[in-house]
Amino acid sequence: MAQRDSLEVDVLFVGAGPASLAGAIRLCQLAKENNRELSVMVIEKGAEIGSHGISGAVMDPRALDELLPAWRQSAPIESEVTRDALWFLTAGAKIAAPIVPPMMNNGGKYVASLQKIAKWLGEQAEDAGADLFPSFPGQELLWDGDCVIGVRIGDKGLDKNGNPKSNYEPGADLFAKITVLGEGPRGTLAKQAVAKLALDAGAEPQVYAAGVKEIWQCAPGSVRAGSVIHTLGFPLDRQTFGGGFIYGMAADILDVGFVTGLDYRNPTTDPHNEFGRFKAHPAVAKMLEGAKLLRYGAKAIPEGGLFAMPRLYASGLLLAGDSAGFLNGMRLKGIHLAMKSGMLAAETAFEALAADSFASDVLASYESKFKNSWAHTELRSARNFHQGFERGMFAGLLNTGIGMITGGRGFGVKDRLHGQAGFQRMQKAGFNPARTPRAAVDNVIVFDKLTDVYNSGTMHEEDQPCHLKIADLNICRDRCSAEYGNPCRHFCPAQVYEPMFTQSNGGFEGRLQINFTNCVHCKTCDIADPYQIITWVPPQGGEGPVYTGL
Repeated sequence: MAQRDSLEVDVLFVGAGPASLAGAIRLCQLAKENNRELSVMVIEKGAEIGSHGISGAVMDPRALDELLPAWRQSAPIESEVTRDALWFLTAGAKIAAPIVPPMMNNGGKYVASLQKIAKWLGEQAEDAGADLFPSFPGQELLWDGDCVIGVRIGDKGLDKNGNPKSNYEPGADLFAKITVLGEGPRGTLAKQAVAKLALDAGAEPQVYAAGVKEIWQCAPGSVRAGSVIHTLGFPLDRQTFGGGFIYGMAADILDVGFVTGLDYRNPTTDPHNEFGRFKAHPAVAKMLEGAKLLRYGAKAIPEGGLFAMPRLYASGLLLAGDSAGFLNGMRLKGIHLAMKSGMLAAETAFEALAADSFASDVLASYESKFKNSWAHTELRSARNFHQGFERGMFAGLLNTGIGMITGGRGFGVKDRLHGQAGFQRMQKAGFNPARTPRAAVDNVIVFDKLTDVYNSGTMHEEDQPCHLKIADLNICRDRCSAEYGNPCRHFCPAQVYEPMFTQSNGGFEGRLQINFTNCVHCKTCDIADPYQIITWVPPQGGEGPVYTGL
């Protein structure tokens, strides 16, 4: 095989989302202020900066105000929030809350496309002096003992058996004094580091939700820009966390999405299906009459809160953004927290570079910076939010109300509520368990998964190694079929997994078909698999969804 290229930089940011890009900008600002030359690199698995960016999104501008005070003059914001509403949905009706709870009051916030924001932040990072490299997927960390010394980029041009093709390009080794992981939720490299260094020791299990979203072009004059609607209730049962959102964007675009907690109990729960049922509700369907679907996407959302965050540092390593759990589930916001985490990581990195020391005890100042910041204050106020929903929706809402009075403590007198990882809550239901109600696909408002995958712009070359690694396929056939009915057929929002197992002679026969070219990179499979034997890794650089406007 061809020899790998290598490159050395001072600081390497992995993943071109708001955490890494804000961090790169802040580090370049510090270098300029102190007349210091630094090499700052940001790598991104998507073909373009922002092409894998997806969020609601209602953005709190607090971090941007600190980082780039004049951002309103050029940032691609859709609208300032003009109206807030909270609906409780029953099967056929809506009940509008007379008062929107304080944590959902979005006065002074902005509706935005994360893809557009990330692209714009990338431009600001390049202007500041950072080097950005899309189509560079971080495949594995490079180590010197327990110290991270860089990242190996994934190879290109391998066939499905892992053999080099005529266009083979070995991924480069990028060596860095400090590596900052801002890969998004369930980051591949962050997962490696957490496992090797036990960075989650003493933390609560991280819990996730799956967010599914579409953007729709509506009739002229029909969408109020800046309108923000959140929903509770239908179509979820009372034991499942989640809810819907409908955001009015500029140019009569409507963002419609649904969040389903991946700590559900019924193994047939299907986030894409729940989204379809949500859109078919009369109150939502009416808003989509005559509209045209433009784009679809899905992503995982880290909901565990402050006590589920891993240790944020190790020798040569810092964690930021969703990779570290910087998200406030109670406020449904994470962009500002991701940006602040990247900025704090940059300040830590600059101090370490000045001291020419990158050991764990030096980078530990990142933790203290976080604890002294408004980001920690905000996350502490929501520290027990998601854990309260383990007892059901009404218990969760009660816990939230108590938490608002007690500064985030919630139920009981303890400062910390304990929780379970989502996959541990899934109930064994046996072969062919009772299915949750199915949405009626009409290809007008409700679409099947493959149609939505098409609308995500997802593209993968078929003749390459499958990027969904399953440790033991026998478990899928022999155990999962019997115990859970193969929930991968349900939880994946892109129809990647097709279990083709049949019961025979007291056991199961057949195979698991993996349609990896459908993958929209949400990582739900890595999270929700009850046996934790699925590992998501990046495919060839530049492949995957194209989340224009999401």
